[in-house]
Amino acid sequence: MATSLWRSSFQVAVRSGRGVRGGVINGRRAASTAGAGGGNSVNLIIAAGVGIAGVTTFAMWRSHRNQKNAGIKSMNQTRVSEYSKAGATHPEAEAEKLIAPTSVPDTPPSTPIISTEVVGDVLIKTPDVTALELPKHVPYVLVGAGTASFAAAKAIREKDPKAKVLIIGEETYTPYSRPPLSKQLWLYEDHEATKQLKFKASWSGGKLVDPLYKWNFCDPKELPGKENGGVAVLTGTKAVGLNPTTKTIQFENGSEITYDKCLLATGGRPRNLPIFSEASADLKERVSLYRTIPDYLSLDKVASSVESILVVGGGFLGSELAVGMASRGKGRGLSVTQVFPEGGNLGLVLPSDLCKWTTDKVRKVGVAVHPGTLISKAGVEEGKVKVTLSNGEELTADHVVVAVGLQPNTELSKSAKLETDPQFGGYRVNSELQACSDIWAAGDAACFFDPYLGRRRVEHHDHANVSGRLAGENMTGEHNRFTHQSMFWSDVGPEVGFEATGLVDSKLPTVGVWARKTSEESELPVDDYSKGVVFYLNKPDGKIVGVLTWNLFGKMNLAKQIIAEEKANEDIGSLSAKFKIHEETEV
Repeated sequence: MATSLWRSSFQVAVRSGRGVRGGVINGRRAASTAGAGGGNSVNLIIAAGVGIAGVTTFAMWRSHRNQKNAGIKSMNQTRVSEYSKAGATHPEAEAEKLIAPTSVPDTPPSTPIISTEVVGDVLIKTPDVTALELPKHVPYVLVGAGTASFAAAKAIREKDPKAKVLIIGEETYTPYSRPPLSKQLWLYEDHEATKQLKFKASWSGGKLVDPLYKWNFCDPKELPGKENGGVAVLTGTKAVGLNPTTKTIQFENGSEITYDKCLLATGGRPRNLPIFSEASADLKERVSLYRTIPDYLSLDKVASSVESILVVGGGFLGSELAVGMASRGKGRGLSVTQVFPEGGNLGLVLPSDLCKWTTDKVRKVGVAVHPGTLISKAGVEEGKVKVTLSNGEELTADHVVVAVGLQPNTELSKSAKLETDPQFGGYRVNSELQACSDIWAAGDAACFFDPYLGRRRVEHHDHANVSGRLAGENMTGEHNRFTHQSMFWSDVGPEVGFEATGLVDSKLPTVGVWARKTSEESELPVDDYSKGVVFYLNKPDGKIVGVLTWNLFGKMNLAKQIIAEEKANEDIGSLSAKFKIHEETEV
């Protein structure tokens, strides 16, 4: 299949805002040629484009008569099927081994509750840390109770079976996976189940699951006496001080604990916009940030009761939430509007043509999208939030959700005198994820050196899982370098599902290779992006630094290999054939 593609007849052209015209590729004038096609009609378009601000986008077209009525199948089914055929598991499928099909505990059973409050109709419980009998010393202390810490705890116990590990988390929940909070929990059709944080996914084997990770966590006070070690979680507790010299961690209530090895997996907190964070109390109570399980529970109640919601932000979280709420609320007439400064949904990631196509699909789901706009004014009028956009347009909504990025939690750097990165944020670590002697950092809060792409900070689930595991191994005495190229994935509506790895930035030049359907009326390709792969190129030397597969799953190992081998622009012709873009997916 791949061989016949490159030996088939083809036409080379550049797609621009004015249509199709002749172009120059790699310094050579493009020309139209014809030849034997092996029985299939093939159209190829190869062109060069520069991200969101570019005028021209590159694509490679192929249309088969026998595929012109083929649609893209279920994103989740296709994804799991493709990974299964490749003998691998997707992070979502891998999560089945971690997520517990049990009820969700608010706090560990033995943790006394000092106070409760209702936030957006959600009951928040605050543990009384002073009432706990905390150990004075724990060999392994992990600050932060997310995916990175959980992965580190597993790795530590695997390498040191009698290890005693304490995870310290600010939330009242034990460690859990965050992706379902913006994905499955909004898209699963049984709302009564999702109210209880239950959902089914294509990788869950037909059973209800929830986001909490499986582990028989013990009470912190029991940890010192456990002969065979264990993992304890201290919830609702914030570490406010860290002294690397005395190996001491201080808590808000003044208590302390000492450690032998410490991991900083503190994650991040949602960014807000000054126009909302500095607003009146009346406006603030109608604005939500989004990151945690309580945030989901609160927004779920809001989305089930109001008539209109405004989502501020066009990235992964903002777009997933907008699509999820619009899909769930369509039956009762919920109006969802989305505003952001980029040119379209996922505009910081996708090249301009693909970004526009994605935005059209988000609108098709029912979201009123306003790209290229900022909020210049916000207030409350007649019980509703009223905002004025930079183009002068005015919008009203019952509630606002702000999804404009993450601020890494690095407050402990002050007391510990640890270096943070001025450009990317996060704790600066070496190639073994070590910040200083006996202190490591992983996940969203770690700024690491990528041997192929330079210093980076990554905010994705796969990165948190793999970096946490490697940090945990190194805490037990290993000396492994972090060379993993993390991947991420997103589903934005029923026709948009993608996976990516490396530097995926719309400012970079891109080359896209697309398998396109033909219309029923014509043999010409339909102008859509049903399935394909986008290569992101480094500007100085044309090396491939990022790969995004669009409705094409199970190819991330190949993509990572391409980046590691430092393949270049001139290799794309042969490389794209390896992705088998033009083969129909079988589920």
